Amino acid sequence: MSLKQELDTWYKKICTKDFITSDPVLFPHRYTKHEDIEIAAFLSAAIAWGRRDLIIKSAQKMFTIMDKSPYDFIMSGNYRKLGNQNIHRTFFESDLKYYCRGFKNCYTKYGSLEKLFESAGCIWEGILLFRSEMIKANNGISSKHIANPATEEKNGSACKKINLALRWLVRKGPVDLNLWKSIKPKALYIPLDVHVARTARNLALLERKSNDKKAVIELTENLRMFCPDDPVKYDFALFGMGLNIR
Repeated sequence: MSLKQELDTWYKKICTKDFITSDPVLFPHRYTKHEDIEIAAFLSAAIAWGRRDLIIKSAQKMFTIMDKSPYDFIMSGNYRKLGNQNIHRTFFESDLKYYCRGFKNCYTKYGSLEKLFESAGCIWEGILLFRSEMIKANNGISSKHIANPATEEKNGSACKKINLALRWLVRKGPVDLNLWKSIKPKALYIPLDVHVARTARNLALLERKSNDKKAVIELTENLRMFCPDDPVKYDFALFGMGLNIR
């Protein structure tokens, strides 16, 4: 079996509707309004590190706070009532408030997060613009929960969480939502975490040692050889293969 065949086999095995119930992607799936889905995707991805069952438990807590509509919660200013209770590991209500201020600014200025990213021209510029708008809405203060792809001393962050949210919103499939039509799957970059990177190196798909922006670009370009129009589909395959290896 060739590597492409192996990756395609694992993709079909992992990327099924059954995957949704055990993954934080289930939260954007719960909503129908465009804005609610966008917000749920970015917030679920923002706390997507650690055990998936604990991520889901924390996300449930977060979206319960935001009631029936995260968008209405934000635009009405109800986030101002948030205190500083813990939500997930190092993510607190103060961090949620930071996101809410930023989202309100983005929706007021662009109308949707899709239009914000579309206006940037490419994914990396979109992440920079998103981060910039979030900072502007928070008195010039940056957040450790919104990565910077332009951090020179670290060769740029991999921006795993934002790339994960973008995969959910752009790709079409049993798991991903295909909500955004103005950005094509071929423009995406793989959400690189420690486990995916380790599996990719074991398969000789990634040579770079650091899990940074350059590694994301290298791996995505190598996966593009197998599927030019949708290289990040293999995020599912690398995830599944990594579980099998461990």
